Amino acid sequence: MTTATWAPGASVAVPKRRGVELALVILAAVIVTAADAVVELNVQHTVDARVGYYGAGFAALWIAAHVVVRAVAPHADPVLLPVAALLNGLGLVLIHRLDLAAAQIAAAAGESAPNPDASMQVLWTAIGIVGFIAVLLIIRRPRVLARYAYTFGLIGLVLLVLPAVLPKRFAEVNGARAWIRLGGFSIQPGEFAKLALLVFFASYLVDKRDLLATAGRRFLGVTLPRARDLGPVLVAWLASLAILVRETDLGTSLLFFGMFVALLYVATERVSWLAIGLLLFAGGAYAAYHLFGHVQLRVEIWLHPFRYASNLSYQPVQALLGMGTGGMFGTGLGLGHPEIVPYANTDFIVSTIGEELGLFGVVAILMLYAVLVMRGFRIGLAARDDFSKLLATGLATALGLQVFVIVGGVTGLVPLTGITTPFLSYGGSSLIASFALIALLLRISDSARDSEVRPE
Repeated sequence: MTTATWAPGASVAVPKRRGVELALVILAAVIVTAADAVVELNVQHTVDARVGYYGAGFAALWIAAHVVVRAVAPHADPVLLPVAALLNGLGLVLIHRLDLAAAQIAAAAGESAPNPDASMQVLWTAIGIVGFIAVLLIIRRPRVLARYAYTFGLIGLVLLVLPAVLPKRFAEVNGARAWIRLGGFSIQPGEFAKLALLVFFASYLVDKRDLLATAGRRFLGVTLPRARDLGPVLVAWLASLAILVRETDLGTSLLFFGMFVALLYVATERVSWLAIGLLLFAGGAYAAYHLFGHVQLRVEIWLHPFRYASNLSYQPVQALLGMGTGGMFGTGLGLGHPEIVPYANTDFIVSTIGEELGLFGVVAILMLYAVLVMRGFRIGLAARDDFSKLLATGLATALGLQVFVIVGGVTGLVPLTGITTPFLSYGGSSLIASFALIALLLRISDSARDSEVRPE
């Protein structure tokens, strides 16, 4: 590695590592194309030119994203983009595999094949990359976002509340009022509210961190915050309960409250805030269980899934059986029956991985997410200003929490919630929001390393 002696006002040689990023993006495209070919071979018993065309198109999209990063964020982290590309590509392969299964089922029933979801997901991927590029081009200095913190906070709250105030026919999908549906178009506003609220949380905590970190009284060796300083936590707690009550959206409620408490702890380094957050979560969960029937139902299905295997818990039971069938190494791509699980391409795409790629496949996917989260925390540590530090930490925390909640729900570790698996699951809202999240992390990392090159 090249080293240089730094002096005030002098530039420091910092490797850009864009070549490493390009090589990893190409490797991701090769892996995705090979996986798609395996699916075609195992299901259709042939590999046609479509695999090559799709592979080339996939590579072109992500190389275009790389070119923009090289041009406008040359010092950004070189690992985030390739890992996101690999996850997105594997998601496309799995969705295509489920499309083939749906076509076979339709053919056996003498019906026409349904419209393939993979084609729509490719379109969402293209739109997501356009959004990714737009974020990088528009936001040149991440700290500028702090100037509009309260605007982002208002936007985030409106996006969270909107599904709750719309009539059910425009907002409810599978019992959860977390959508906005107009005609054949639907959007999940909570995915974008998450990003807007993270900007607000980061800015608010930077402004109030000294007060929140120092004021209070010591009790049993722990500094407890003052009652009037509990306002932010109580507001977040009440808002998450309101989402749970009105929208019956357990996943968004948990994610929203969890990421705020995590940011509060990181900003203040006070264990008391974390303890209060956990107590409020426990109290809210206990109250919700005893007050709301849908929460009781989710917990009952979680505790006794096989008791209701023929109706209420058919979906999670089939997912568990599928993953059990996959064992350590899986049945092989295209050789299992993940289509038996309802919504296998959205909420339960992890069960598809578990059945056809086995435990090793699931662990490999989780390791990719772990890389994204760890790199996000690393970017937060390297950031030069407090707002960027907290925003990067919040983005990484939100991603990690979302993966934990959905994977834990599918595998039976925690009660099942209806949130998506970032980059993997079918759906435009989650995919576009995930692209924006990666773009923000890249911009923060570029800004931090660019400061090393040109000290301010």
